[in-house]
Amino acid sequence: MLNLSKTILLFLAGLTIISCQVDTKRKNDYSIQGVDVSHYQKQVDWNLVAGQNISFAFIKSTEGLEFKDTMFNKNWSFSKKANMVRGAYHFFRPTLDVKTQFENYKDHTNLMVGDMPPILDVEVYDGVSDDSLTARVQRWLTLAEDYYQVKPVLYTYQKFFNKTLQGKFNTYPLWIARYNRFFEPNLVNSEWKFWQYGNKGNLDGVEGYIDFNVFSGSMEELKGMTIQSNYEQEAIELIAP
Repeated sequence: MLNLSKTILLFLAGLTIISCQVDTKRKNDYSIQGVDVSHYQKQVDWNLVAGQNISFAFIKSTEGLEFKDTMFNKNWSFSKKANMVRGAYHFFRPTLDVKTQFENYKDHTNLMVGDMPPILDVEVYDGVSDDSLTARVQRWLTLAEDYYQVKPVLYTYQKFFNKTLQGKFNTYPLWIARYNRFFEPNLVNSEWKFWQYGNKGNLDGVEGYIDFNVFSGSMEELKGMTIQSNYEQEAIELIAP
């Protein structure tokens, strides 16, 4: 039995290594497909991308205290013109001031009705303990939810989630990276909404590789997750005397 278990683990590890080294093939068994981009993709022709059965796009906006993705404004505007459901994410740096990180995101990211909720990308420890990381992630998510009046999306990869975050953020929509085309994310006591299954995708209109994602539900369900009302007006009403 031990030898069989070891063989299975080695087989799965081999599939993961292969998946990371070869071009990612599209998973056409999901009706709602998407991509995520940053400045690494350089110029993106969003009309061409949308025409290849791509329904949503997650776009890097900010990182840490001050970094602002140089391609965000262009990607944000042109993905909207291509009728994509768009979302913007912040890359979280655990050792840096959480409130300032949120303000960096908020000040640079003009989320509108019909956009996805704010997205927090958590995939590094930067030397902090598990408990400290969890508390800091919760702080950012709370600040975002209070401001935007919607549950933020939490992104990480499967191993990171199961080791550190599982059981602590089950009320938030989860976007999980697990690079392969065969096995969906396997989370401890949690369910994923978005699956990033490969980072070596090829699409017309994109120079170089792009990340491929799928959504676990229907287009109606995806649009139901988007911002439904003017959060800035609601925020003003919440603090008015």
